[in-house]
Amino acid sequence: MSAVFEEEVGIRPMQELDVRAVHAIETEVHAYPWTLGIFQDCLRVGYCCWVDEVATSVTSYGIMSIAAGESHVLNIGVASAMQRRGLGSRMLSHMLELAARHQAGTTFLEVRPSNVAALALYRQFGFIEVGLRRGYYPGNKGREDAVILALQLKC
Repeated sequence: MSAVFEEEVGIRPMQELDVRAVHAIETEVHAYPWTLGIFQDCLRVGYCCWVDEVATSVTSYGIMSIAAGESHVLNIGVASAMQRRGLGSRMLSHMLELAARHQAGTTFLEVRPSNVAALALYRQFGFIEVGLRRGYYPGNKGREDAVILALQLKC
């Protein structure tokens, strides 16, 4: 076990004070990051916003909406230095448990087909492809499609 995880704080609700740290991770790991304002809006409207903290540093985050018996994973990010340590899996697992507790029967998300690591993670959890959104994401050479994935939850 890594010495870093001995000082683990764990997953907790995101607070306004976390938004800058979350945005810093977002800009580090995504070519087309969300703005600071988008994260602030997610908190303001009451989306499920979570951070994972080691020692005093935010290492990952997850944002999800839950409504009308469905949940939608909107964003997950893990700091580059902390990737490949199971933090993305832990955050996704936490969000799926929360969705099930809120009686969401299905969880949806979109992912870039080029994001092989994310696709592998989602498939490990049992997500299946249910559609495609053409030109959904900005890209270096025009737009990139989004694969729509879904997972039936046991409520």
